This record gives sequence, C-alpha cells and structure tokens, in this order.
Amino acid sequence: MKWIDIPPVWLIAALGAAYWLGLVQPWGLSLVHPLAQFIAAVLIGAGLILMVLAVMEMRRQKTTVIPHLDANNLVQTGIFKRTRNPIYLGDALLLAGFILRWDAPVALPLVPVLLWVFEKRFIIPEEDRLRRKFRQEFHRYTQQTRRWI
Repeated sequence: MKWIDIPPVWLIAALGAAYWLGLVQPWGLSLVHPLAQFIAAVLIGAGLILMVLAVMEMRRQKTTVIPHLDANNLVQTGIFKRTRNPIYLGDALLLAGFILRWDAPVALPLVPVLLWVFEKRFIIPEEDRLRRKFRQEFHRYTQQTRRWI
C-alpha cells in the first residue's frame, strides 16, 4: 500500500477537503475580490513552476522523485539551491491558491496541516536516508539551504 502513501494523494485529499469545506461550511466568510483571484492565480502558477523546476532538475541529475525510494544523487542545483523541498512547497502554494480560487477561506488551516503531514511522513524519513547515504555532503547542504524558504 506504499503507492497510496505518496504526496500527490495527500495533496488531492487536501484539495478535495478544501473544495468540500468551501461548499458546505462557508461560515459567511468570503474573499470574492479580483485581488484574491489574482493572488490565487499567482500561488497556483508559482506552485506549478516550483514543481516543474524541481522535477526537471531531479531528472537532469538522474535521481528519483518518488519519496520512498533511495536517491541516486543529492540534488543541490537549480531550485534546490533555494529550498530543499520545492515540490512540497509547490504543493502548499497550489493548495493555498485553490482555496482562494474556490473562495473557501475556512479551509486555509489545511495548508499548515498538509505541510505538517509532508514533514512527518515524507521529509524527515527522506532526510534521514539522505543523511545516511551522503553524510557530510548532506550536512553541508542543510547548513546552506533551508528546508522550506
């Protein structure tokens, strides 16, 4: 069942929950405004760009994008110079953007919840594997590059 425990499944679940919350529990909250829609578009676009840049860099370095697999290389170039987790950050931006797009501000707490799930289920185990495999190189990388931004 490991194939179910991958970040896109968690993102889709969070998106579904956000959409549902916006429909059934609006609580009279609304962010209907052209500026909110612009911010939503920027967040969605930025999230997608981060993900694409990360996947392209990982492919270029010939390593896996699947979090449960052992990495062939420690990717420290491209977008990975700015953040150690650009795909997870992109997922969070995407979720925040769709929450604004769907006018579901009651679902905004899902963003930190999703980040927490990613950190506990994927990031910490990934970093443990990288720390064991790349030792000093990974330590230097963590000193130079933040986990998020």
